[in-house]
Amino acid sequence: MVLSEGDVTLRPIKLRDQRPWREVNRRNRDWLRPWEATIPPPPPGVVPPHRPTYRQMVRHLRAEAHAGRMLPFVIEYRGQLAGQLTVAGITWGSMCSGHIGYWVDQEVAGRGVMPTAVALAVDHCFRAVGLHRIEVCIRPENIPSRRVVEKLGFREEGIRPRYLHIDGAWRDHAVFALTAEEVPEGLLNRWRQHRPSTPGAPHK
Repeated sequence: MVLSEGDVTLRPIKLRDQRPWREVNRRNRDWLRPWEATIPPPPPGVVPPHRPTYRQMVRHLRAEAHAGRMLPFVIEYRGQLAGQLTVAGITWGSMCSGHIGYWVDQEVAGRGVMPTAVALAVDHCFRAVGLHRIEVCIRPENIPSRRVVEKLGFREEGIRPRYLHIDGAWRDHAVFALTAEEVPEGLLNRWRQHRPSTPGAPHK
């Protein structure tokens, strides 16, 4: 399934994305490192797991998607791979929720790419997948990422202390959420109404 709005496209991640994915990650290594998940040290005597290869990562994401627990996308901007967005932790039953994680190429940051991608994903989750609640958990220090959810009108719910292992330590995360009832008009429609009207204008 492919989701598009203007210059922004979400599509399933593929094995053949390896070269552009690695290139974008290489160029953005220093920019992304403070916000990337890391593996905590294992107990004494336990061999630490190896970081998965790209192919292992994609196969894992596909298996989770097939099981209905995840929606893994790459983000394209004007036809070029520019980031990644994953709806993970999908839970059904009485909860029907998931959480979104994302990163974007610094070269296209500030152009509305990530708010558009998140709005596309949220609308798909609410309208096509049948989820009721979407969360985004962000380190309080990650100002660019906070701006994404603030632009889209996510509701801030509080802090989860030492929630995820990020950049080598357990880090607090601020929780932002939306339920389907809060955006009956669709999140993408809300974003269209609030984003700058001049094509290509930077988004502050």
